[in-house]
Amino acid sequence: MKKLISWVEIPAMNFERAIDFYSNTLNIDLKVYDWGKEKMACFPNDEGAISYSPGFKPGTNGPLVSFNAEKELDLTIEKIKKSGGKIVVQKTKIEAEGRGYFAVFIDSEGNKVGLYGDL
Repeated sequence: MKKLISWVEIPAMNFERAIDFYSNTLNIDLKVYDWGKEKMACFPNDEGAISYSPGFKPGTNGPLVSFNAEKELDLTIEKIKKSGGKIVVQKTKIEAEGRGYFAVFIDSEGNKVGLYGDL
């Protein structure tokens, strides 16, 4: 089966702050594009981006995007806290055998985002 999710965009109110937050917490480099009123900082492997544009606002009631922290879930949680994020669901074991753990946080922009890891 081909990759089911083709693209994810996470809205930002403060574009530079959001870039710093995700770069630091996920230890990734984002490729930044600036088209004036619209801006985008793309995740590696064409999986999605942090997006800034009029009318695209952060929130906690939409779909939940989850990042794979792999073996560094605890470290990523600590980085989120240090970077201005808030953990709203602590590291929790997934009941299905062999599925690892998850956590949920509020990012620097007010979006609710998930993490999976420690498989």
